[in-house]
Amino acid sequence: MKKYKVGILGATGMVGQRFVTLLVGHPWFEIAALAASARSAGKSYGEAVAGRWKLEGPMPEAVAAMPVADVQDIDTIAAQVDFVFSAVDMKKDEIRAVEEAYAKREIPVVSNNSAHRWTPDVPMVIPEINADHYAVIGAQKKRLGTKRGFVAVKPNCSIQSYTPALAAWLEFEPTEVIVSTYQAISGAGKNFETWPEMAGNIIPYIGGEEEKSEQEPLKVFGRVAGDHIEKADGMVITSQCIRVPVLDGHTAAVFVKFRKHPTKDELVGALRNYSGEPQTLKLPSAPAQFIQYLEDDDRPQVAKDVGFENGMGISIGRLREDRVYDWKFVGLSHNTLRGAAGGGVEAAEYLCAKGYIEPKEA
Repeated sequence: MKKYKVGILGATGMVGQRFVTLLVGHPWFEIAALAASARSAGKSYGEAVAGRWKLEGPMPEAVAAMPVADVQDIDTIAAQVDFVFSAVDMKKDEIRAVEEAYAKREIPVVSNNSAHRWTPDVPMVIPEINADHYAVIGAQKKRLGTKRGFVAVKPNCSIQSYTPALAAWLEFEPTEVIVSTYQAISGAGKNFETWPEMAGNIIPYIGGEEEKSEQEPLKVFGRVAGDHIEKADGMVITSQCIRVPVLDGHTAAVFVKFRKHPTKDELVGALRNYSGEPQTLKLPSAPAQFIQYLEDDDRPQVAKDVGFENGMGISIGRLREDRVYDWKFVGLSHNTLRGAAGGGVEAAEYLCAKGYIEPKEA
């Protein structure tokens, strides 16, 4: 199989670094271009991230000597790649502009950024849950005037610790959800070395996060309505989002009210049996088991469970009846793997497998 040539926009940041580690040696994808801000342009990747490598493992040697381009040098990068991953750190209007500029150069963009999540014809997808939303890409191409260029995004990292459980339970019609998320510092692009004041600390505010937690699942559970995605109705979510002294792993404490009346066995069975097209297609990054249910009262734990299925699986536990709501549970996801770069890579694999992204030569 000839590999797709891919670029990484924002390659020097934490999510960009995670993209690098996931794509070196990937069976389908080959890194052909690395791009970042003008201050990194012209340097080798090793020079650009010197003293700024934020992941626990070392920087892959395979990319150390690769040149870093200016993310705004769109024509040069577009000539080298079949599609790009976007993890740029810019203002939202700038992100929207640069991602659409790549799309208009006929380069598909798989974005980790939030800037296009509410663009009506941009699909926001967790591939196991709502891959059918990619059908709206045709309408987006018509708007952009492109033949192969488009933008597709993945949702906020924190919603992936509880939205998969709700997806598994849609048949029971959840109507009200209360969620509190306890979010790792890598979700802010930092580690304890760069954010030492987080050690032993909790910050009860993450800017913009609560709106994302309450609204993004409704788009995920929505439907394609002609030239746009229509949000789901019938479910209300309210949330609080808290930063906690954990490096990787977002935990959610969730209360759910259902229109129907499922038993615990039905809910647990639905979790364990839930899967999607990525599992059927056996995509390289897809977990064999999307959701695991843990019986022990003290699980899921970040220390024991965040790496489930190479960080691409979701862990659910402590499911029990509630005196005010119907049921409550605790969820856990890896925020930079399933929640960010890993989810983006799986999305790109799906888009390639289903023909939304094709090599330029095709």
